[in-house]
Amino acid sequence: MSRRFFLALALAACSLLAAGQAAAQMRALSDSEMSTVSGQGLFTVSNSSYQGFDFTRIALDADVTLNANLANMRLGEYTYGPRNGSGADLDISALRFGRSDAGDAQRLVQISNPYFEFVYRNTGTAGQREVIGMRLGFDSIAGDIGMKIATLSGAIRIDAGAQGAIDTMTDPGGGKRWDGTCSGCTLKLSDVGAVTAGDASGPSRDFWISVLKTPVTFQAAAGMPALTEAQAGVWLNWRDKLMALNLNGMVPVNNPPGH
Repeated sequence: MSRRFFLALALAACSLLAAGQAAAQMRALSDSEMSTVSGQGLFTVSNSSYQGFDFTRIALDADVTLNANLANMRLGEYTYGPRNGSGADLDISALRFGRSDAGDAQRLVQISNPYFEFVYRNTGTAGQREVIGMRLGFDSIAGDIGMKIATLSGAIRIDAGAQGAIDTMTDPGGGKRWDGTCSGCTLKLSDVGAVTAGDASGPSRDFWISVLKTPVTFQAAAGMPALTEAQAGVWLNWRDKLMALNLNGMVPVNNPPGH
C-alpha cells in the first residue's frame, strides 16, 4: 500500500495537533465540567495475544474517502524455489482505488479505520521480544478497485459469477506466488481488470497486507471466518464480498477528481 497515503494522514494529524496547541491554552476542569465532556482520540492503540504471538495495533479511528492510483508494485522480491513465478510475492502493475469511466460520475472508494499491527514473540530471554513483522489493513472497504495482478501470495477469493470463482483455496501451492492457474480453473488473476468490494449487505471486511519473517495466524474480525495462516514474506488477504467487475483484463480509467 502507498506509503504516501499514510504519511499524508500522519502529517494531517500533526497539523491538527499543532493548530490545537497554538490556538488553545490548557486549564483544569472540575468534576462537574468533566462529566459533561466526551471525546475520541485520533489514534487508538490496543494489545492482544494469539497462538504464541503478541500484537500491537495502531488504528486511525476514521472513515476515509480514497482516490489513488498505484503502479508497478513488486513487493517481496527474493528467490522462492518451489514456485518463483515473477520473482516477487506481489507483482501488481496497476491498483486503482476508484474509477472515472467516460460518461460516468467519479466513483471513490470508502475505507474505515486504517491500521498498522505489529507482531512480536518472546525470545526465551526474560524481558526480550523479537519483532516478527507487521500488517497494514482496513476494518472495511467498499467501492470499485481496478487491478492488474500477475502473481500474488495470499488468500484471495474473487466471485466471477457464472464463471465461478478465483480462489487461492484451489491452489495446491497454498497461494504462494499464484497466478490463478489450477486444475479445472478457466480463469487467472490477470483476467480480472477490476473488482467491486462490498455488496448490498455491507462493505468488504478483511483486506490487509502483511510483511513477516515467519508464518503467523492473525485473529479474524468479529463475525468473520478464521483466517488462513499468513506466510513469510509479503502476503495479501482479501476474501470477503469481492466481485469481479470484468474478466477482460482491462483496468478502468481513474482520473483524479477535477481532471
